[in-house]
Amino acid sequence: MADIMITAEGACFGQRTSARALRLGRRLRMAGLEIADLGQQAVIATSPLLLRVGDSGFAALFPYGAVVLIGISRADEEALLRRLDHHIESRLDAPVIEASAIEIGAGDSISDDVITVRDLSPPRLVVVVDALAKKVALAFEEQEVRKVFEVLEPFASDLADFGRLPRNRRRVLQTVGHALRIHHRLFGRVDVKQTPALTPGDEETRHLHALLAEAYRFKKRAKTLSRQIEAIESMTTAITELLDAQREVWLEVTIILLLVVEIAINFVDFFFPPG
Repeated sequence: MADIMITAEGACFGQRTSARALRLGRRLRMAGLEIADLGQQAVIATSPLLLRVGDSGFAALFPYGAVVLIGISRADEEALLRRLDHHIESRLDAPVIEASAIEIGAGDSISDDVITVRDLSPPRLVVVVDALAKKVALAFEEQEVRKVFEVLEPFASDLADFGRLPRNRRRVLQTVGHALRIHHRLFGRVDVKQTPALTPGDEETRHLHALLAEAYRFKKRAKTLSRQIEAIESMTTAITELLDAQREVWLEVTIILLLVVEIAINFVDFFFPPG
């Protein structure tokens, strides 16, 4: 595979280009996705699917619904996303976006949202787009978890403060259902420990991969998300069990009331017979 640099000929030391990672939906169907349909011809890598766009831009597509765009104009971005439209499953109402910049420098480093690299030959480009895709995937998952906690927090507060569920059972059920639906969207979580295919012996590329993983705190964020998801499972299970118990209590109370009414009717019939 020939060396491919991030910018066109004449690129100079310190030149910077934009990078945008987008989470578009739950899945991006790669089956049946023809390169010609995307208006592109040059394929740089297949795992992930990495394409050249225009003279100096790149696009990487990931099955978990993420797309990474480097050095692409907004017009080219819009055209590419339109072509991908029918391949996106469970499209988000608004895409989650992580914006960064890539700069050509003397060595590899990450500062804020700027990734400085010596060059972007194909193996190093694959590592960079993989990291940016995981970054936006984690941002999406963290956003979803926050939504669940925002939904469940009022009911948890009521339980803690008053030891009871709200009387509006329908509202409680709707809230639990909403939380479970958001939770379900996290089942296709990205394995941040999985590494892209790296050339054996390419220590510089491996160092870049480790540098990006550390800078974006992949392992720590994934561990925190796992704990939060476990807490959500416990909360939803506890609320549904309390709802079931509450329903059983009301059922028992209803049966008792019916028995009391029946006894009262029999009592009246016995002591005050008709006629």
